[in-house]
Amino acid sequence: MAAVKPSLGRVLPRSSMLFLCDMQEKFRHIAYFPQIVSVAARMLKVARLLEVPAVLTEQYPQGLGPTVPELGAEGLRPVTKTCFSMVPVVRQELDSRPQVRSVLLCGIETQACIMNTALDLLDLGLQVHVVVDACSSRSQVDRLVALARMRQSGAFLSTSEGLILQLVGDAAHPQFKEIQKIIKEPAPDSGLLGFFQGQNPLFR
Repeated sequence: MAAVKPSLGRVLPRSSMLFLCDMQEKFRHIAYFPQIVSVAARMLKVARLLEVPAVLTEQYPQGLGPTVPELGAEGLRPVTKTCFSMVPVVRQELDSRPQVRSVLLCGIETQACIMNTALDLLDLGLQVHVVVDACSSRSQVDRLVALARMRQSGAFLSTSEGLILQLVGDAAHPQFKEIQKIIKEPAPDSGLLGFFQGQNPLFR
């Protein structure tokens, strides 16, 4: 009998969905916020080019304000929530797309709505790819531990460029030249390198 292969975490446009979580005006004080939004905006541009569906949430916008304009999310209708997970409010949208197998997850905060969304998605049997350079927290300790916690639970930790190149798949793709323009400059530094250097016990 052949051994059962572990999930490799491949992503394909036809079976993926982009989740954009709570990148709102009152969160601008969060560490690396401009860099996180910039990377999430890259992911959204690529998703549009490859026809990957996207959903956008806002946490209690009456108090925390609207989504920041630099995300470039015009045309996406924000879904309002108070729950610390995107899944309850986007479940109907998710259920309407039975072909979705992988969710690419961007936003804030890593230890709150990102982690709870990831756990809910994993509980539904979906693969979760946390875009590590598009997620942050007020506390970088919370960010670090939440990334490790999600990895322990079965989520994949990926960079934006790694996921973008998986999605496009081939330099012969008709959208590759447009995507190449988006990733020509490296993603901005969002303070992750220190998390993965040395003997960090959380990522062994």
